[in-house]
Amino acid sequence: MNDKVLRITEYNRIIEQLTAHATSDPGRALCSTLMPMTKLTDISRAQDETEDALGYIFRSGFISFGGNRDFTPAFRALTIGASLSAPELLHIAAFLENVANVRQYGRGDEEAKAGKRIADKASDEDNGDTGRATDKRKTETVSDQAGVLYDLFDCLVPMTRLASEIRRCVLSEEDMADDASPELKRIRRSKLQANERIHAQLQKMVNGASSQYLQDTVITTRDGRYCLQVKSENKSQISGIVHDQSSTGSTLFIEPSAVVELSNALRSLEIEENKEIERILANLSAQAGEHLMELKDNAANMTKLDFVFAKAELAVDEDATRPVINDEHHIALRMARHPLIDKKKVVPINIEIGTDYNMVVITGPNTGGKTVTLKTVGLLELMAMAGLHIPAGDKSEISLFREVFADIGDEQSIEQNLSTFSAHMVTIVDILRRADADCLCLLDELGAGTDPTEGAALAISILNFMHTRKIRTLATTHYSELKVYAMRTEGVMNASCEFDVETLQPTYHLIMGVAGKSNAFAISSKLGLPNYIIETAKEQMSQETRNFEDLLGELEDTRRRAEKEKQEAETERAVLERREKQLLDREKKFEERRDEELRRANEQARDILADAKKEADDAISDLRKASRGAYPGAAGGGNADTADMERIRSSLRDKVKTRGAKLQYNTEAVRKGHVKPGDLMIGDRVKIISMGLTGTVSTLPDKKGKLFVQCGIIRTQAQLDDVDLVPEDASGNVLTGAAARAARNGKTNAPVSSGGAGSKAGKPGSATGVDLDRAANISAEINLLGMTTDEAVMQLDKYLDDARLSHLHAVRVVHGKGTGALRNAVQNYLRKQKWIKSYRPGDFGEGDAGVTIVTLD
Repeated sequence: MNDKVLRITEYNRIIEQLTAHATSDPGRALCSTLMPMTKLTDISRAQDETEDALGYIFRSGFISFGGNRDFTPAFRALTIGASLSAPELLHIAAFLENVANVRQYGRGDEEAKAGKRIADKASDEDNGDTGRATDKRKTETVSDQAGVLYDLFDCLVPMTRLASEIRRCVLSEEDMADDASPELKRIRRSKLQANERIHAQLQKMVNGASSQYLQDTVITTRDGRYCLQVKSENKSQISGIVHDQSSTGSTLFIEPSAVVELSNALRSLEIEENKEIERILANLSAQAGEHLMELKDNAANMTKLDFVFAKAELAVDEDATRPVINDEHHIALRMARHPLIDKKKVVPINIEIGTDYNMVVITGPNTGGKTVTLKTVGLLELMAMAGLHIPAGDKSEISLFREVFADIGDEQSIEQNLSTFSAHMVTIVDILRRADADCLCLLDELGAGTDPTEGAALAISILNFMHTRKIRTLATTHYSELKVYAMRTEGVMNASCEFDVETLQPTYHLIMGVAGKSNAFAISSKLGLPNYIIETAKEQMSQETRNFEDLLGELEDTRRRAEKEKQEAETERAVLERREKQLLDREKKFEERRDEELRRANEQARDILADAKKEADDAISDLRKASRGAYPGAAGGGNADTADMERIRSSLRDKVKTRGAKLQYNTEAVRKGHVKPGDLMIGDRVKIISMGLTGTVSTLPDKKGKLFVQCGIIRTQAQLDDVDLVPEDASGNVLTGAAARAARNGKTNAPVSSGGAGSKAGKPGSATGVDLDRAANISAEINLLGMTTDEAVMQLDKYLDDARLSHLHAVRVVHGKGTGALRNAVQNYLRKQKWIKSYRPGDFGEGDAGVTIVTLD
């Protein structure tokens, strides 16, 4: 890519931002060398890496590669077998620890991601292939499911043992651990003892008779030797070696003879210590040298990862997305933003070129955004070709071009004796010589800087030459002749940067398909230029030019009105969609609430019926015992205790009535036809029995008995025989209890079940009563063949109740053999009934395993 387009589009500033996101010196160095690529496979690979790193960041957060540094001198020393210094070894240890963290960051994320993919895949597989799918999943590895960066993470070698050994031995850049080796520990212990003896000897002299000869009692050192501060006039009183004297000469620093040998021994230990430290460093260096290849690979991979994650972090900062890269010379940018303008202030643009047209001519006033549009397209093109994500909408497309050329800005040069026009022409000539259909050209103010007539003609000729060669071109201009050229030439599209004449401010919106006006007259008038001057200026223009400008103005006004109407329509549609969603949500909640109420009602009814059945069973048992006393030969005599039997029957009737009262809602729900068409008026409150809803009548019943009821926000259709009037008093308040029944009877003249005497619940043969007559001629056998288990158990339960009432002592249940499911269901039911004396499979001649013989208590 030519350096000029990189400079004009400010690509170098993007690289500076990218470099700032790298966390290591090698990573920053690699970022600074990033250039646009010219192979589609390389660009796609780089985009894959950026996208993969972006996924890591979103899932696991940011990661630092700060432990990586330039290890070139250290690696060179290890290559020749030289020893590394303590700081260099500490840098390697920190680097290896960083490597371990980065490897865990990468592998942990990929393993979790791959596990989720495998689990999702398993959940979608057909049940019949579960065994084969499971075997196949066992052979899958994480790398089979991983992204493009997995290999870089997986190739990192932490070498934890080497890092731990360095940390164990080297405490800091200037300190070696005592436990680095047994010899070093021994030497340092000897040094400590020697120091203690020296201090003891000197302290004895300081506290003894020699103290009178001392200038100060503080023990000091000179050149690593312990000395006493002796007065110069008393130097003969302290034998020893003079190492120094004060600046005034009044004090001599003498090493007493008594500690010279001890100091010599201490010095020898220090020399031994340094040699042992060098030996330890050499040993650690040798261990590092054994892993030199892994260290070099780690450094290269960490540098590459730092570089890739810097691209991803730049994408996060810019709210960038991955563009679709093609090689068909087609660009389609949606909501594209210039990355160097504050994203809170920049106005996104939509622009397309390369499909229906290969050239776009952009017009509009100064400072309207024409040049920014060119730079945005050029810069995003270069960023995408460099493997960076671009600040644009999802699925924006960028094409691969062999070269991008740009002539933007003032290139005049006093040194080269070039005017503005000449400088532009030099660039244009170079572009025309080098550009072809595989290039993208960005031309700003083409033909400017000279006579407008000649400049416009020259610009049209240049653009026509590029158009015939199918060179993708974006050009800006103020010339009306170029607007006409774009309107009349197939494959060339007009575009304009919008300008608000009322506020004299550009909106920076790019409008495709519409030529823009320079608005020089309008802007001048707003700024205070007298109207007579403006009118005189208009007279200087040809009639054709004035008509063309007026036409552009009318088109702009029409476009503005259409855009406003479109926005209003979209706003109204959004409001309607929001209301529709709210209604659907409310309807869904209503359905859920209704289902919940029905479920609760069913559960209550089931519990009530279960209690009633238990009480009925107990009553039946009492009746049977009482009736047995009426038979001749029965225990207790031959007369039936009729009073007890009557008492039991009366108690049973009372309990049934009580249960019927609890089920009053359900008995009302099955009542049909008690409301007549003449009973209803619009606005009456009614209850839809099947749905359990209360609302107001919207329409009167038609000939088929259908009417509409408004239930809150829902208007629903109901049948006349499915509604019931809700009693109200004169104030519109809903009546309940006896008042409701009285009001209902008074209005509808229909009986209402209340659970009291004379109600439906207490009548023989009703849903809640006990029919004692139907057990008179009951069979001793029930056939359950062809039923489901639930149906069979329900029929068997009813049949056995009747059998007990008929005083049958044994019955035959026919369920068949089949799969055995029906037999198991029957026997499970029988096992739970306390009043079943016994049951057994049928014998030979009774039906074998296809029947069960039940003995009743």
